[in-house]
Amino acid sequence: MSPIGSVPSAYTGLPLNPLEGASAKPRLGAMPDGVRLAQPSESFGQMLDGLVTTVSGKQTEATELTKRVLLGDNDQLHQSVIAMQEASVAFTLMVEVRNKLVESYQELMRMQV
Repeated sequence: MSPIGSVPSAYTGLPLNPLEGASAKPRLGAMPDGVRLAQPSESFGQMLDGLVTTVSGKQTEATELTKRVLLGDNDQLHQSVIAMQEASVAFTLMVEVRNKLVESYQELMRMQV
């Protein structure tokens, strides 16, 4: 008997070279009902483009509603104010996402290699 002891039979099928097993796809066990692996539906750039488009659309909508109220075509002042607030919140969110991205980039550039 070796000084280390016997190797359990569960470990006998593992490759001796750790890089041999790296190319094989990991085997996943059965997933519980309702649990799926996350697959990106769109790229990060497309998501940011969608965010900018949404903010632009909300700002355009708020401008049109405000213009109609000022011209007297519409007497729904509250809808105009709500649309302006939605556009403001969407723009603020977009600016915060941009700030976090810039901050993350700067943190990566400060890392030692």
